[in-house]
Amino acid sequence: MLKRFFDLVFSAVGLLALSPFFLVIALLIKIDSAGPIFFRQVRVGRYLCPFRIHKFRTMVVNAPDLGPSVTTAVDPRVTRVGKILRKYKLDELPQL
Repeated sequence: MLKRFFDLVFSAVGLLALSPFFLVIALLIKIDSAGPIFFRQVRVGRYLCPFRIHKFRTMVVNAPDLGPSVTTAVDPRVTRVGKILRKYKLDELPQL
């Protein structure tokens, strides 16, 4: 229970500290391409338990319908801002 409390407190502090940075990223995503700011997906974790991930969107809307599920370094479905976010792993930050 103490670990869970520790995780929640430090995640909240991290989210508050990074919120101005998140706002800048969100604005860049909106300016760069139409569609939502976040990408949400259900994945399967430990013991086959499904969980939902939240990431900044780095690809065009409906990207799974436009090509394979595996992306390459030069995938045309990745947006300009998405290339930068992926390069520095910034698309993963909303998972805090």
